[in-house]
Amino acid sequence: MKRIVLASLLLALSLPAFADTKCHMKFTLSGWSAFYKTASGSGTITCDNGQSARVRISSKGGGITFGRSTIDGIGTFTDASSISELFGTYVQSEAHAGAGKSTKASAMTKGEVSLSIVGKGKGVDVGIAFGKFTIERAGK
Repeated sequence: MKRIVLASLLLALSLPAFADTKCHMKFTLSGWSAFYKTASGSGTITCDNGQSARVRISSKGGGITFGRSTIDGIGTFTDASSISELFGTYVQSEAHAGAGKSTKASAMTKGEVSLSIVGKGKGVDVGIAFGKFTIERAGK
């Protein structure tokens, strides 16, 4: 019995630890809307475990929305075991309004990973939109 316990303990100590890491994204997003909303941009994801990646971002959706805007923002992801979990398409809903300088906040989810973004921008926009927010690794 002692050998089984000792063997189990040694096995557990030899397995790699999958610690969760915190990741953030700085980005710029520009777009327009007239019932259909589209925006694209770029940014950088950095994680506290040393991983980082340049990314391309796109947002598409529909709703009752009109305007044109540019946003500089920061995104915060829920904990992940690797930066690779953060790429993909998130489900997004938002309400927005602004003229001149404006502020935007949005929350979205992709499976077990969630992302909240906050940004400051300029432009004119108003409405409610639903859609998808996609993050892809940028080319080198």
